Amino acid sequence: MGTNFLRWLPLAALSACLLSPAWAAPETPTKLDGVKVVTAEQARDLAAKGAPMIDARAANEYAEKTIKGAVSVPYKEKSAKDPVFDKSQDSFDLGKLPTDKAATFVLFCNAGTCWKSYKAAVMARDAGYKQVHWLRGGLPEWESKGLPTQ
Repeated sequence: MGTNFLRWLPLAALSACLLSPAWAAPETPTKLDGVKVVTAEQARDLAAKGAPMIDARAANEYAEKTIKGAVSVPYKEKSAKDPVFDKSQDSFDLGKLPTDKAATFVLFCNAGTCWKSYKAAVMARDAGYKQVHWLRGGLPEWESKGLPTQ
């Protein structure tokens, strides 16, 4: 083999690894025990009945665009993007959720590989909240339905 081929082989191997789906962040699960997964339309209907919409994304993302009327409660994530994550590595201010643990609320983030609302839903459920709703499709699904943002 020529020296040109051998010189580019490590770069080609690295490129293949970096572009491989195995290196991409995993998608969030489609269901979560003890939490109701809702569509954008279902979330809209819950909000119309007074359920708070809680944006778990970073404050700067919230400031840029969010669901109309949503409240920012950022989930600070350091744990793995995995259904069995280490909650002790993360922080989420449960004190900003409704004080009534039977109250309905909806958590969302950017969907797909954004795990913040999934993890926030786990923390809320584990803290004893009984009506946790998770908009798995997040802001992208909300916007795709033409629902109001701010």
